[in-house]
Amino acid sequence: MYSGNSSSSSLQPTPGEQDSEQQPVQPPDPAAGPPFSASTYELLALLLATIGILGLCNNLLVLVLYAKFKRLRTPTHLFLVNISLSDLLVSLFGVCFTFLSCLRNRWVWDAAGCVWDGFSNSLFGIVSIITLTVLAYERYLRVVHARVIDFAWSWRAITYIWLYSLAWTGAPLLGWNHYTLEIHGLGCSVDWRSKEPSDSSYVLFFFLGCLVTPVGIMAYCYGHILYAIRMLRCVEDLHTVQVIKILRYEKKVAKMCFLMMTTFLICWMPYAVVSLLVAYGYGHLVTPTVAIIPSLFAKSSTAYNPVIYIFMSRKFRRCLMQLFCVRLLRFQRRLKEKPAVGNEKPIRPIVVSQKAGDRPKKKVTFSSSSIIFIITSDDTQQIDHSTKYAGTKINVIQVKPL
Repeated sequence: MYSGNSSSSSLQPTPGEQDSEQQPVQPPDPAAGPPFSASTYELLALLLATIGILGLCNNLLVLVLYAKFKRLRTPTHLFLVNISLSDLLVSLFGVCFTFLSCLRNRWVWDAAGCVWDGFSNSLFGIVSIITLTVLAYERYLRVVHARVIDFAWSWRAITYIWLYSLAWTGAPLLGWNHYTLEIHGLGCSVDWRSKEPSDSSYVLFFFLGCLVTPVGIMAYCYGHILYAIRMLRCVEDLHTVQVIKILRYEKKVAKMCFLMMTTFLICWMPYAVVSLLVAYGYGHLVTPTVAIIPSLFAKSSTAYNPVIYIFMSRKFRRCLMQLFCVRLLRFQRRLKEKPAVGNEKPIRPIVVSQKAGDRPKKKVTFSSSSIIFIITSDDTQQIDHSTKYAGTKINVIQVKPL
């Protein structure tokens, strides 16, 4: 980790490069002061901490449920787990760098940290987007073509997803574009502003391969799914109980898919629009405040993705309730089985009954394990549990509770 001056100078261009039109996006000038106030940095740190904690807990819970309950281990749920894994890694790596920079009111990492921040955020974000695309295609095969995939198909698809994402995020490491600080100076991404032919071509193909094409595929698949459900409703001869159940299930799936598409657009489209503005020469319209808001929206997708992708599934809801109910029952059982405090204390009489005449004296004592009736004919006899009751006729009756 570099100091403030060395870190900023290592990432800033030379004066000659500043005058050229091909300069990359650089952090704010330290001489001009930070782009945000101290209270704004504190608010950003609070928001990032909330996003990171929620994303970490929600996605970790999804992975625990999948590992614990065998009925959740299906080929379709494997894609949902892959999304949760990528979102979990974003919560760990993508949020921490920006969060610590907010605490220091500047970018506190060196050039290698900037490269890792841009690479990891891009990698895990592309994995989530492409996984959603493959999941849409899987639903399309199942609903429209009545084809059920197996685990081999799912594992191959996940392997291709990670290789495809690594290819796009590894290209800047090999010289096709590069990673640099964004306008707000709190995170890194690919260089959107560079006018070099290689950098501009990367930006163009990146948007086509990682945004336009996935969105088009998802819209095509979900559109055909909705059309197939509508056609099934028009067939009056198939209105059996089983068909009605299938239609209701597919209707719920369609609602979930629509919500997934809407959430994806809300989270990532503002960031894509800002990046396109910078890439096509409108960077002067993008202030640090305008740049940081879409970045937070994109990172926030990791917090509520599990709620949409996972917890709208009835199987996951039941497993979640079963997990918490079992934990609660075990806790209550341990409380009931826990021995009472003070069981080792000597037994003392709590009821003493003595009447005049020759009637015997009775003493009743109890402990946590039994009730003891001690009956003696000598009123002056001291009942001591350590003695053998010599010289006095004593009847001891012990009654254990049910």
